[in-house]
Amino acid sequence: MTEPGIDDLPIREELRGTSPYGAPQLDVPVRLNTNENPYPLPEPLVERIAERVTEAARTLNRYPDRDAVELRTALAGYLTRTTGYEIATAQVWAANGSNEVLQQLLQTFAGPGRLAIGFEPSYSMHGLIARGTGTGWISGPRHEDFTIDVAAARRAVAEHRPDVVFITSPNNPTGTAVDAETVVELYDAAQAAKPSLVVVDEAYVEFSHRPSLLPLLAGRPHLVISRTMSKAFGAAGLRLGYLAAHPAVVDAVQLVRLPYHLSAVTQATALAALEHTDTLLGYVEQLKGERDRLVAELRATGYEVTDSDANFVQFGRFTGAGGAHAAWQRILDRGVLVRDNGVPGWLRVTAGTPEENDAFLDAVRALKKEQSS
Repeated sequence: MTEPGIDDLPIREELRGTSPYGAPQLDVPVRLNTNENPYPLPEPLVERIAERVTEAARTLNRYPDRDAVELRTALAGYLTRTTGYEIATAQVWAANGSNEVLQQLLQTFAGPGRLAIGFEPSYSMHGLIARGTGTGWISGPRHEDFTIDVAAARRAVAEHRPDVVFITSPNNPTGTAVDAETVVELYDAAQAAKPSLVVVDEAYVEFSHRPSLLPLLAGRPHLVISRTMSKAFGAAGLRLGYLAAHPAVVDAVQLVRLPYHLSAVTQATALAALEHTDTLLGYVEQLKGERDRLVAELRATGYEVTDSDANFVQFGRFTGAGGAHAAWQRILDRGVLVRDNGVPGWLRVTAGTPEENDAFLDAVRALKKEQSS
């Protein structure tokens, strides 16, 4: 008897033919494909995490703080201090990674019979989570340079009247940032079509040349700013994401959150990391310099490069035999793993340590010589 596969199971129809999110994890000397922060947490922070987790361990027989008030207060303080825009605890919500934040938003404001729109190429989890929550998904337009086509986007919003609008700034995988005027135009268009939630995904904003869009929350009760501690805080393994929005939005997402969804250990670890914000943001400054070096060196080598406000760089264009995937394989053959996101003609590389970036640049220079010969 043949073992059943996914297609033999009674899964929902909108999930058939789709693939789970993920990047290949290969055992190679240099891995620059998953937008991780390459710097391990500093030893004083590791020690502080151990202290806080030890304290939490003494009460693990009890449920954690269901509303994570101490953590949300610390996150509000971080946002206020780094953006200059005052955020209150009641405006912040936290969950297990920004993906759970986005899932809770879609569970609350979208779902079966409702629509969400994003402007692709962009973070593929927006569409995947939409489908996973039974939400219809619309792919909105971008220009050739990967900026949002605002006029076309406004028309799409007016036509489809989505319940949730996703704007990613800086955008993954292209690295492009979105200006405040674009967000305001799309927010106004969404509210004119019908009251809609507009979610600005700022997962990489600490690496941006531009300020956060957080001040746009003023007077816009249907605007949400989503953040993560995975990137700038070097805490991808922590799985802590958060949002800032009107307090009513925070109240609304609690209608769908699972009971005690943030463990005491997660809350303790995140609080320890927030105590070391200045040190961790120092690593961000180093990575921004390395990111800018990658952009300059790739362009000097003859590659096209999208302007980047993130901790990664999109480069190309690969038009020869095999296109971007063949180039990806040739770089991998030299011991460097980058990301083939499926954007035709382009690859993405995460900014690593100076030594990792040197290895990557050596690989792409060799590839360019190979292609030119």
